Amino acid sequence: MSPSVVFLTLAILATVGFWMGRRRAVGLAPERGALHSLPGYYGYYVAVWCGVPALLLACLWLIAQGPIVRLLVEGGHPALFAGSPSELSLVWSDLFNLVSGIKAQATASPDLIAAAAHYSSLNSLSHAALAVVALALAVAGLAYARSRISPKMRARNAVERFLMVALLACSIVAVLTTLGIVLSLLFEALRFFGKYPVLAFLFGTEWSPQTAIRADQVGSSGAFGFLPLLYGTMMITVIAMIIAVPVGLMSAIYMADYATPRIRAVAKPALEVLAGIPSVVYGFFAALTVAPAIRNVGVFFKDPVVSIDWTQTLFGIFSAFGTLTFRLPFSFDLDIAGESALAAGLVMGIMIVPYISSLADDVIHAVPQSLRHGAYGLGSTKSETIRQVVLPAALPGIVAAVMLAVSRAIGETMIVAMAAGLAAGDFDFNPLKAVTTITVQIATLLVGDQEFDSPKTLSVFALGLVLFCVTLTLNFIALRVVRKYREKYD
Repeated sequence: MSPSVVFLTLAILATVGFWMGRRRAVGLAPERGALHSLPGYYGYYVAVWCGVPALLLACLWLIAQGPIVRLLVEGGHPALFAGSPSELSLVWSDLFNLVSGIKAQATASPDLIAAAAHYSSLNSLSHAALAVVALALAVAGLAYARSRISPKMRARNAVERFLMVALLACSIVAVLTTLGIVLSLLFEALRFFGKYPVLAFLFGTEWSPQTAIRADQVGSSGAFGFLPLLYGTMMITVIAMIIAVPVGLMSAIYMADYATPRIRAVAKPALEVLAGIPSVVYGFFAALTVAPAIRNVGVFFKDPVVSIDWTQTLFGIFSAFGTLTFRLPFSFDLDIAGESALAAGLVMGIMIVPYISSLADDVIHAVPQSLRHGAYGLGSTKSETIRQVVLPAALPGIVAAVMLAVSRAIGETMIVAMAAGLAAGDFDFNPLKAVTTITVQIATLLVGDQEFDSPKTLSVFALGLVLFCVTLTLNFIALRVVRKYREKYD
Protein backbone atom coordinates (compact mmCIF):
# COMPACT_ATOMS: atom_id res chain seq x y z
CA MET A 1 0.00 0.00 0.00
CA SER A 2 1.50 3.34 -1.06
CA PRO A 3 1.83 6.22 1.44
CA SER A 4 -0.81 8.26 -0.40
CA VAL A 5 -3.33 5.44 0.04
CA VAL A 6 -2.41 5.22 3.73
CA PHE A 7 -3.04 8.95 4.21
CA LEU A 8 -6.35 8.72 2.38
CA THR A 9 -7.40 5.76 4.53
CA LEU A 10 -6.48 7.67 7.69
CA ALA A 11 -8.60 10.61 6.54
CA ILE A 12 -11.56 8.29 5.95
CA LEU A 13 -11.10 6.65 9.36
CA ALA A 14 -10.93 10.07 11.04
CA THR A 15 -14.18 11.07 9.33
CA VAL A 16 -15.82 7.82 10.45
CA GLY A 17 -14.52 8.44 13.97
CA PHE A 18 -16.10 11.90 13.98
CA TRP A 19 -19.53 10.54 13.16
CA MET A 20 -19.17 7.62 15.59
CA GLY A 21 -18.16 9.96 18.44
CA ARG A 22 -20.94 12.42 17.71
CA ARG A 23 -23.54 9.67 17.44
CA ARG A 24 -22.42 8.09 20.71
CA ALA A 25 -22.62 11.43 22.51
CA VAL A 26 -26.11 12.10 21.18
CA GLY A 27 -27.16 8.59 22.20
CA LEU A 28 -25.89 9.08 25.76
CA ALA A 29 -27.59 12.43 26.31
CA PRO A 30 -31.23 11.27 26.80
CA GLU A 31 -30.23 8.58 29.30
CA ARG A 32 -27.71 10.37 31.49
CA GLY A 33 -28.57 14.04 31.32
CA ALA A 34 -27.25 16.97 29.33
CA LEU A 35 -23.86 16.83 27.65
CA HIS A 36 -21.04 19.05 28.87
CA SER A 37 -20.10 20.00 25.29
CA LEU A 38 -21.83 20.14 21.96
CA PRO A 39 -22.04 16.76 20.19
CA GLY A 40 -19.67 17.94 17.48
CA TYR A 41 -16.83 18.33 20.00
CA TYR A 42 -17.12 14.66 20.93
CA GLY A 43 -16.84 13.79 17.26
CA TYR A 44 -13.75 15.99 16.87
CA TYR A 45 -12.26 14.38 19.98
CA VAL A 46 -12.56 10.90 18.46
CA ALA A 47 -11.32 12.12 15.05
CA VAL A 48 -8.22 13.67 16.62
CA TRP A 49 -7.33 10.49 18.53
CA CYS A 50 -7.97 8.42 15.40
CA GLY A 51 -6.06 10.51 12.86
CA VAL A 52 -3.34 12.59 14.53
CA PRO A 53 -1.18 9.89 16.24
CA ALA A 54 -1.29 7.67 13.14
CA LEU A 55 -0.50 10.63 10.89
CA LEU A 56 2.50 11.68 13.00
CA LEU A 57 3.75 8.09 13.03
CA ALA A 58 3.40 7.86 9.23
CA CYS A 59 5.32 11.12 8.70
CA LEU A 60 8.16 10.09 11.02
CA TRP A 61 8.23 6.64 9.40
CA LEU A 62 8.60 8.12 5.91
CA ILE A 63 11.30 10.52 7.07
CA ALA A 64 13.35 7.70 8.59
CA GLN A 65 12.64 5.21 5.82
CA GLY A 66 14.98 6.72 3.24
CA PRO A 67 18.22 6.76 5.30
CA ILE A 68 17.53 3.32 6.81
CA VAL A 69 16.84 1.70 3.42
CA ARG A 70 19.97 3.30 1.97
CA LEU A 71 22.08 1.94 4.83
CA LEU A 72 20.64 -1.55 4.40
CA VAL A 73 21.23 -1.52 0.64
CA GLU A 74 24.80 -0.24 1.04
CA GLY A 75 25.46 -2.89 3.69
CA GLY A 76 24.06 -5.62 1.46
CA HIS A 77 26.18 -4.64 -1.55
CA PRO A 78 29.53 -3.39 -0.21
CA ALA A 79 31.40 -3.90 -3.50
CA LEU A 80 29.04 -1.65 -5.44
CA PHE A 81 29.05 1.18 -2.91
CA ALA A 82 32.77 1.24 -2.18
CA GLY A 83 34.26 4.54 -3.29
CA SER A 84 34.42 8.25 -2.68
CA PRO A 85 31.30 10.28 -1.80
CA SER A 86 31.07 11.62 -5.37
CA GLU A 87 31.23 8.09 -6.81
CA LEU A 88 28.64 6.96 -4.27
CA SER A 89 26.33 9.76 -5.39
CA LEU A 90 26.65 8.63 -9.02
CA VAL A 91 25.85 5.02 -8.08
CA TRP A 92 22.70 6.08 -6.22
CA SER A 93 21.68 8.27 -9.16
CA ASP A 94 21.98 5.29 -11.52
CA LEU A 95 20.07 3.11 -9.05
CA PHE A 96 17.20 5.60 -8.77
CA ASN A 97 17.06 5.90 -12.56
CA LEU A 98 16.92 2.12 -12.84
CA VAL A 99 14.16 1.83 -10.24
CA SER A 100 12.06 4.57 -11.85
CA GLY A 101 12.51 3.07 -15.33
CA ILE A 102 14.55 5.94 -16.77
CA LYS A 103 17.53 3.65 -17.26
CA ALA A 104 17.11 0.30 -19.01
CA GLN A 105 18.30 -2.88 -17.29
CA ALA A 106 20.21 -3.90 -20.41
CA THR A 107 22.66 -1.03 -19.85
CA ALA A 108 23.09 -1.70 -16.11
CA SER A 109 25.58 -3.97 -14.38
CA PRO A 110 24.36 -7.14 -12.56
CA ASP A 111 25.40 -5.66 -9.19
CA LEU A 112 23.37 -2.52 -9.86
CA ILE A 113 20.34 -4.57 -10.91
CA ALA A 114 20.57 -6.63 -7.72
CA ALA A 115 20.92 -3.50 -5.59
CA ALA A 116 17.90 -1.93 -7.32
CA ALA A 117 15.83 -5.06 -6.68
CA HIS A 118 16.92 -5.04 -3.02
CA TYR A 119 16.03 -1.36 -2.74
CA SER A 120 12.57 -1.90 -4.27
CA SER A 121 11.82 -4.88 -2.02
CA LEU A 122 12.83 -2.97 1.12
CA ASN A 123 10.66 -0.02 0.10
CA SER A 124 7.69 -2.29 -0.53
CA LEU A 125 8.19 -4.04 2.80
CA SER A 126 8.45 -0.69 4.58
CA HIS A 127 5.26 0.62 2.97
CA ALA A 128 3.36 -2.55 3.89
CA ALA A 129 4.58 -2.35 7.49
CA LEU A 130 3.65 1.35 7.61
CA ALA A 131 0.13 0.58 6.42
CA VAL A 132 -0.37 -2.14 9.04
CA VAL A 133 1.06 -0.15 11.96
CA ALA A 134 -0.59 3.17 11.05
CA LEU A 135 -4.02 1.68 10.48
CA ALA A 136 -3.79 -0.41 13.66
CA LEU A 137 -2.85 2.71 15.64
CA ALA A 138 -5.74 4.64 14.07
CA VAL A 139 -8.26 1.93 14.96
CA ALA A 140 -6.87 1.70 18.50
CA GLY A 141 -7.11 5.48 18.91
CA LEU A 142 -10.69 5.44 17.62
CA ALA A 143 -11.71 2.71 20.05
CA TYR A 144 -9.95 4.38 23.00
CA ALA A 145 -11.48 7.82 22.36
CA ARG A 146 -14.95 6.39 21.79
CA SER A 147 -14.79 4.43 25.05
CA ARG A 148 -13.97 7.60 27.00
CA ILE A 149 -17.04 9.49 25.82
CA SER A 150 -19.48 10.29 28.62
CA PRO A 151 -21.97 13.10 29.24
CA LYS A 152 -19.66 14.74 31.81
CA MET A 153 -16.56 14.53 29.66
CA ARG A 154 -15.07 17.96 28.81
CA ALA A 155 -14.66 17.30 25.11
CA ARG A 156 -14.64 20.97 24.16
CA ASN A 157 -11.72 21.70 26.50
CA ALA A 158 -9.71 18.76 25.12
CA VAL A 159 -10.30 19.78 21.50
CA GLU A 160 -9.42 23.42 22.19
CA ARG A 161 -6.20 22.35 23.96
CA PHE A 162 -5.28 20.29 20.92
CA LEU A 163 -5.97 23.25 18.62
CA MET A 164 -3.84 25.52 20.79
CA VAL A 165 -0.95 23.04 20.68
CA ALA A 166 -1.36 22.69 16.91
CA LEU A 167 -1.30 26.47 16.40
CA LEU A 168 1.75 26.75 18.65
CA ALA A 169 3.50 24.03 16.66
CA CYS A 170 2.74 25.82 13.39
CA SER A 171 4.13 29.07 14.81
CA ILE A 172 7.30 27.30 15.95
CA VAL A 173 7.70 25.71 12.51
CA ALA A 174 7.37 29.14 10.85
CA VAL A 175 9.95 30.69 13.19
CA LEU A 176 12.37 27.78 12.82
CA THR A 177 11.99 27.85 9.02
CA THR A 178 12.86 31.54 8.93
CA LEU A 179 15.79 30.95 11.26
CA GLY A 180 17.00 28.05 9.11
CA ILE A 181 16.86 30.18 5.96
CA VAL A 182 18.85 32.97 7.59
CA LEU A 183 21.45 30.61 9.05
CA SER A 184 21.90 28.74 5.77
CA LEU A 185 22.47 32.03 3.96
CA LEU A 186 24.81 33.24 6.71
CA PHE A 187 27.02 30.13 6.81
CA GLU A 188 27.45 29.99 3.03
CA ALA A 189 27.98 33.75 2.84
CA LEU A 190 30.75 33.45 5.44
CA ARG A 191 32.42 30.86 3.21
CA PHE A 192 32.28 33.37 0.35
CA PHE A 193 33.67 36.18 2.50
CA GLY A 194 36.52 33.86 3.42
CA LYS A 195 37.49 33.83 -0.27
CA TYR A 196 36.55 37.43 -1.14
CA PRO A 197 36.84 40.54 1.09
CA VAL A 198 33.64 41.81 2.67
CA LEU A 199 34.33 45.49 1.97
CA ALA A 200 35.23 44.76 -1.66
CA PHE A 201 31.89 42.98 -2.04
CA LEU A 202 29.74 45.62 -0.32
CA PHE A 203 31.38 48.68 -1.86
CA GLY A 204 32.77 47.30 -5.12
CA THR A 205 31.66 49.02 -8.32
CA GLU A 206 32.36 46.17 -10.76
CA TRP A 207 30.43 42.92 -11.13
CA SER A 208 32.11 40.24 -13.24
CA PRO A 209 31.62 36.83 -11.57
CA GLN A 210 33.48 34.76 -14.18
CA THR A 211 36.35 32.87 -12.57
CA ALA A 212 38.82 30.20 -13.62
CA ILE A 213 37.79 26.70 -12.57
CA ARG A 214 41.34 25.36 -12.12
CA ALA A 215 44.54 27.02 -10.99
CA ASP A 216 46.29 26.23 -14.30
CA GLN A 217 43.39 27.52 -16.41
CA VAL A 218 43.38 30.94 -18.05
CA GLY A 219 40.39 32.96 -16.92
CA SER A 220 39.18 35.94 -15.03
CA SER A 221 39.82 36.21 -11.32
CA GLY A 222 36.32 37.60 -10.84
CA ALA A 223 34.99 40.89 -9.51
CA PHE A 224 32.06 40.72 -7.09
CA GLY A 225 31.09 44.32 -6.43
CA PHE A 226 27.56 44.48 -5.05
CA LEU A 227 26.75 48.13 -5.84
CA PRO A 228 25.96 47.69 -9.58
CA LEU A 229 23.38 45.05 -8.75
CA LEU A 230 21.88 47.20 -5.99
CA TYR A 231 21.74 50.13 -8.40
CA GLY A 232 19.91 48.08 -11.03
CA THR A 233 17.49 46.66 -8.48
CA MET A 234 16.64 50.06 -7.02
CA MET A 235 16.37 51.67 -10.48
CA ILE A 236 13.78 49.18 -11.71
CA THR A 237 11.94 49.14 -8.38
CA VAL A 238 11.64 52.95 -8.31
CA ILE A 239 10.29 53.03 -11.87
CA ALA A 240 7.79 50.30 -11.03
CA MET A 241 6.65 52.09 -7.89
CA ILE A 242 6.21 55.39 -9.75
CA ILE A 243 3.74 53.56 -11.98
CA ALA A 244 2.11 51.21 -9.47
CA VAL A 245 1.58 53.32 -6.34
CA PRO A 246 -0.44 56.22 -7.84
CA VAL A 247 -2.46 53.99 -10.18
CA GLY A 248 -3.10 51.32 -7.55
CA LEU A 249 -3.96 53.75 -4.75
CA MET A 250 -6.21 55.95 -6.92
CA SER A 251 -8.05 52.93 -8.29
CA ALA A 252 -8.55 51.64 -4.75
CA ILE A 253 -9.97 55.00 -3.63
CA TYR A 254 -12.27 55.09 -6.64
CA MET A 255 -13.59 51.57 -6.11
CA ALA A 256 -14.04 52.08 -2.36
CA ASP A 257 -15.74 55.50 -2.27
CA TYR A 258 -16.80 56.59 -5.76
CA ALA A 259 -17.70 53.56 -7.86
CA THR A 260 -21.23 52.19 -7.90
CA PRO A 261 -21.72 48.57 -6.83
CA ARG A 262 -22.19 47.53 -10.48
CA ILE A 263 -18.93 49.16 -11.60
CA ARG A 264 -17.07 47.79 -8.57
CA ALA A 265 -18.32 44.26 -9.29
CA VAL A 266 -16.69 44.49 -12.73
CA ALA A 267 -13.59 46.63 -12.06
CA LYS A 268 -12.22 44.82 -9.01
CA PRO A 269 -12.15 41.32 -10.58
CA ALA A 270 -10.73 42.83 -13.79
CA LEU A 271 -7.84 44.35 -11.84
CA GLU A 272 -7.25 41.17 -9.89
CA VAL A 273 -6.97 39.20 -13.15
CA LEU A 274 -3.65 40.98 -13.69
CA ALA A 275 -2.33 39.41 -10.48
CA GLY A 276 -3.01 35.93 -11.85
CA ILE A 277 -0.95 36.39 -15.03
CA PRO A 278 2.43 34.59 -14.74
CA SER A 279 5.45 36.85 -14.62
CA VAL A 280 6.95 35.12 -17.67
CA VAL A 281 3.99 36.41 -19.72
CA TYR A 282 4.75 39.94 -18.53
CA GLY A 283 8.36 39.27 -19.50
CA PHE A 284 7.32 38.33 -23.04
CA PHE A 285 5.18 41.47 -23.23
CA ALA A 286 8.08 43.62 -22.05
CA ALA A 287 10.62 42.02 -24.39
CA LEU A 288 8.45 41.84 -27.52
CA THR A 289 6.27 44.96 -27.22
CA VAL A 290 7.39 47.54 -24.68
CA ALA A 291 11.16 47.42 -25.20
CA PRO A 292 10.94 47.69 -29.04
CA ALA A 293 8.39 50.51 -28.69
CA ILE A 294 10.76 52.48 -26.46
CA ARG A 295 13.58 51.75 -28.84
CA ASN A 296 11.50 53.01 -31.79
CA VAL A 297 10.71 56.22 -29.92
CA GLY A 298 14.44 56.85 -29.55
CA VAL A 299 15.02 56.19 -33.26
CA PHE A 300 12.19 58.55 -34.20
CA PHE A 301 13.43 61.47 -32.10
CA LYS A 302 16.93 60.98 -33.48
CA ASP A 303 15.58 61.52 -37.02
CA PRO A 304 12.00 62.88 -36.63
CA VAL A 305 10.53 62.34 -40.09
CA VAL A 306 6.73 62.01 -40.36
CA SER A 307 5.32 60.28 -43.43
CA ILE A 308 1.56 60.08 -44.12
CA ASP A 309 0.32 57.86 -46.94
CA TRP A 310 -3.06 59.33 -47.89
CA THR A 311 -3.82 56.38 -50.16
CA GLN A 312 -4.24 54.20 -47.09
CA THR A 313 -6.75 56.49 -45.32
CA LEU A 314 -10.55 56.43 -45.58
CA PHE A 315 -10.63 53.93 -48.45
CA GLY A 316 -8.35 56.07 -50.63
CA ILE A 317 -10.59 59.16 -50.67
CA PHE A 318 -7.53 61.39 -50.27
CA SER A 319 -5.36 59.38 -52.67
CA ALA A 320 -4.86 62.47 -54.84
CA PHE A 321 -2.62 63.92 -52.16
CA GLY A 322 -0.24 60.98 -52.49
CA THR A 323 2.30 60.61 -49.69
CA LEU A 324 3.07 63.58 -47.45
CA THR A 325 6.49 63.62 -45.79
CA PHE A 326 7.90 66.32 -43.54
CA ARG A 327 10.62 66.65 -40.92
CA LEU A 328 9.95 67.98 -37.43
CA PRO A 329 12.04 71.03 -36.42
CA PHE A 330 13.65 69.28 -33.45
CA SER A 331 15.62 66.13 -32.75
CA PHE A 332 17.07 64.35 -29.73
CA ASP A 333 19.94 61.92 -29.72
CA LEU A 334 18.53 59.31 -27.36
CA ASP A 335 20.74 56.28 -27.00
CA ILE A 336 18.18 53.64 -26.01
CA ALA A 337 19.38 50.09 -25.55
CA GLY A 338 17.39 47.16 -26.86
CA GLU A 339 16.97 46.05 -23.21
CA SER A 340 16.44 48.86 -20.73
CA ALA A 341 15.48 49.48 -17.12
CA LEU A 342 12.57 51.63 -18.30
CA ALA A 343 10.93 48.76 -20.20
CA ALA A 344 11.25 46.36 -17.26
CA GLY A 345 10.10 48.99 -14.76
CA LEU A 346 7.01 49.96 -16.75
CA VAL A 347 5.81 46.39 -17.17
CA MET A 348 6.64 45.53 -13.56
CA GLY A 349 4.62 48.54 -12.43
CA ILE A 350 1.62 47.26 -14.39
CA MET A 351 2.06 43.83 -12.81
CA ILE A 352 2.19 45.26 -9.28
CA VAL A 353 -0.90 47.50 -9.60
CA PRO A 354 -3.34 44.74 -8.48
CA TYR A 355 -1.37 44.08 -5.29
CA ILE A 356 -1.63 47.68 -4.14
CA SER A 357 -5.14 48.20 -5.47
CA SER A 358 -6.70 45.10 -3.92
CA LEU A 359 -5.05 45.43 -0.51
CA ALA A 360 -5.61 49.19 -0.28
CA ASP A 361 -9.26 48.74 -1.31
CA ASP A 362 -9.81 46.20 1.48
CA VAL A 363 -8.11 48.48 4.01
CA ILE A 364 -10.13 51.55 2.96
CA HIS A 365 -13.33 49.51 3.15
CA ALA A 366 -12.40 48.48 6.70
CA VAL A 367 -12.44 52.13 7.92
CA PRO A 368 -15.65 52.52 9.97
CA GLN A 369 -18.46 54.34 8.19
CA SER A 370 -19.06 56.35 11.37
CA LEU A 371 -15.83 58.27 10.70
CA ARG A 372 -17.07 59.23 7.25
CA HIS A 373 -20.49 60.22 8.57
CA GLY A 374 -18.90 62.37 11.27
CA ALA A 375 -16.77 64.17 8.67
CA TYR A 376 -19.82 64.72 6.45
CA GLY A 377 -21.72 66.06 9.46
CA LEU A 378 -18.98 68.64 10.04
CA GLY A 379 -19.35 69.87 6.45
CA SER A 380 -16.49 68.05 4.77
CA THR A 381 -16.77 67.10 1.13
CA LYS A 382 -16.11 63.57 -0.03
CA SER A 383 -12.59 64.39 -1.23
CA GLU A 384 -11.77 66.17 2.05
CA THR A 385 -13.10 63.20 4.02
CA ILE A 386 -10.91 60.82 2.05
CA ARG A 387 -7.77 62.97 2.44
CA GLN A 388 -8.17 63.92 6.08
CA VAL A 389 -10.05 61.00 7.64
CA VAL A 390 -10.06 57.83 5.55
CA LEU A 391 -6.46 57.78 4.33
CA PRO A 392 -4.92 58.57 7.76
CA ALA A 393 -7.03 55.82 9.31
CA ALA A 394 -6.05 53.36 6.57
CA LEU A 395 -2.37 54.41 6.50
CA PRO A 396 -0.95 51.25 8.17
CA GLY A 397 -2.67 48.98 5.66
CA ILE A 398 -1.72 51.18 2.70
CA VAL A 399 1.92 51.22 3.77
CA ALA A 400 1.79 47.43 4.19
CA ALA A 401 0.39 47.11 0.65
CA VAL A 402 3.13 49.35 -0.75
CA MET A 403 5.84 47.41 1.09
CA LEU A 404 4.43 44.14 -0.22
CA ALA A 405 4.59 45.62 -3.71
CA VAL A 406 8.18 46.79 -3.16
CA SER A 407 9.18 43.32 -1.99
CA ARG A 408 7.47 41.86 -5.05
CA ALA A 409 9.37 44.23 -7.32
CA ILE A 410 12.72 43.56 -5.66
CA GLY A 411 12.22 39.81 -5.95
CA GLU A 412 11.03 39.75 -9.56
CA THR A 413 13.32 37.85 -11.95
CA MET A 414 11.69 36.94 -15.26
CA ILE A 415 10.70 40.45 -16.39
CA VAL A 416 14.15 41.83 -15.63
CA ALA A 417 15.96 38.93 -17.29
CA MET A 418 13.88 39.25 -20.47
CA ALA A 419 13.55 43.05 -20.73
CA ALA A 420 16.44 44.65 -18.81
CA GLY A 421 19.37 42.37 -19.65
CA LEU A 422 22.07 40.60 -17.68
CA ALA A 423 24.88 43.16 -17.81
CA ALA A 424 25.64 45.32 -14.77
CA GLY A 425 25.11 48.98 -15.67
CA ASP A 426 27.08 52.10 -14.86
CA PHE A 427 26.06 54.57 -12.17
CA ASP A 428 24.69 57.21 -14.55
CA PHE A 429 21.03 56.92 -13.46
CA ASN A 430 19.95 56.45 -17.05
CA PRO A 431 16.80 54.29 -17.27
CA LEU A 432 17.34 53.85 -21.02
CA LYS A 433 20.35 51.56 -20.54
CA ALA A 434 20.50 47.86 -19.75
CA VAL A 435 20.87 46.89 -16.10
CA THR A 436 20.62 43.75 -14.02
CA THR A 437 19.30 42.97 -10.57
CA ILE A 438 20.25 40.84 -7.60
CA THR A 439 17.64 38.16 -8.23
CA VAL A 440 18.58 37.83 -11.91
CA GLN A 441 22.22 37.26 -11.02
CA ILE A 442 21.22 34.69 -8.39
CA ALA A 443 19.22 32.77 -10.98
CA THR A 444 21.96 33.11 -13.61
CA LEU A 445 24.80 31.93 -11.40
CA LEU A 446 22.92 28.81 -10.30
CA VAL A 447 22.04 27.62 -13.82
CA GLY A 448 23.80 24.44 -14.93
CA ASP A 449 26.39 22.34 -13.15
CA GLN A 450 28.19 24.50 -10.61
CA GLU A 451 31.02 23.91 -8.18
CA PHE A 452 29.86 25.04 -4.76
CA ASP A 453 33.38 25.70 -3.54
CA SER A 454 34.04 28.51 -6.03
CA PRO A 455 33.50 32.19 -5.21
CA LYS A 456 31.25 32.47 -8.26
CA THR A 457 28.63 30.15 -6.78
CA LEU A 458 29.10 31.14 -3.15
CA SER A 459 28.49 34.78 -4.11
CA VAL A 460 24.84 33.81 -4.61
CA PHE A 461 24.42 33.29 -0.86
CA ALA A 462 26.09 36.62 -0.12
CA LEU A 463 23.68 38.30 -2.52
CA GLY A 464 20.75 36.55 -0.86
CA LEU A 465 21.90 37.61 2.60
CA VAL A 466 22.32 41.26 1.60
CA LEU A 467 18.96 41.22 -0.18
CA PHE A 468 17.38 39.84 3.00
CA CYS A 469 18.96 42.66 5.01
CA VAL A 470 17.75 45.28 2.51
CA THR A 471 14.18 43.96 2.66
CA LEU A 472 14.30 43.82 6.46
CA THR A 473 15.51 47.43 6.58
CA LEU A 474 12.66 48.57 4.32
CA ASN A 475 10.12 46.81 6.56
CA PHE A 476 11.64 48.45 9.64
CA ILE A 477 11.41 51.89 8.01
CA ALA A 478 7.78 51.20 7.07
CA LEU A 479 6.92 50.30 10.66
CA ARG A 480 8.51 53.51 11.92
CA VAL A 481 6.57 55.57 9.39
CA VAL A 482 3.30 53.89 10.34
CA ARG A 483 3.87 54.43 14.06
CA LYS A 484 4.71 58.07 13.56
CA TYR A 485 1.95 59.16 11.18
CA ARG A 486 -1.00 56.85 11.73
CA GLU A 487 -4.17 58.22 13.32
CA LYS A 488 -5.58 56.47 16.38
CA TYR A 489 -9.30 56.38 17.00
CA ASP A 490 -11.25 55.21 20.02
